[in-house]
Amino acid sequence: MQKSERFKNIINYFSINKPIAESELHYKNPFQLLVAVILSAQCTDKRVNVITPVLFKSFPDAKTMAKAEVDDIYELIKSCSYPNNKAKNLSGMAKMLVEEFKNIVPEDVDLLQKLPGVGRKTANVIASVVFNQPKMAVDTHVFRVSARLGLVTNAKTPLETEKQLIKYIPEDKIAIAHHWLILHGRYVCNARKPKCEECEISKFCKYFENITKDTKIKK
Repeated sequence: MQKSERFKNIINYFSINKPIAESELHYKNPFQLLVAVILSAQCTDKRVNVITPVLFKSFPDAKTMAKAEVDDIYELIKSCSYPNNKAKNLSGMAKMLVEEFKNIVPEDVDLLQKLPGVGRKTANVIASVVFNQPKMAVDTHVFRVSARLGLVTNAKTPLETEKQLIKYIPEDKIAIAHHWLILHGRYVCNARKPKCEECEISKFCKYFENITKDTKIKK
């Protein structure tokens, strides 16, 4: 199966069967999503959603978080991964939002990446989810699933994966495709043991194609 055909079939499947796909992080505004995504690095959305209600009650916006002590932020997020670094990043991010961006989360990916704790993935998440821009955020799920499906070839970095994906995905589908791949990786195409027997796109999948061939050869 040609790569273009694989993309077409997979996009068609998700468009019909998963027309609504959204972030599982809980938030009420751009600032809260930015905080949640920073916290989600190497941490589950489920854990982040436990942490943020209490965090946002104490620091509902950038102004209040910017005034907080790093230790106070740490106490509220210490159950997530790397809380020391994240507390410092959240403090620095809030201060920069207030001092340089007039308390407004910027739309531009390059500007977003100036904020402490915000890399390309996080910036792309904010740009696509909040501002509906055609940006492909590549996390571990997207990186793994896109390679397994055969949507990307020999991609060694998230940036290489991102570039290959946006080359074939229609611009109006890029933002939602990010969620399709994440959710598929989270609930079906697991890292250790993909649920190929339950997967409804296995017939378009390069990984499944290869293991099926191997099984036939062994028989």
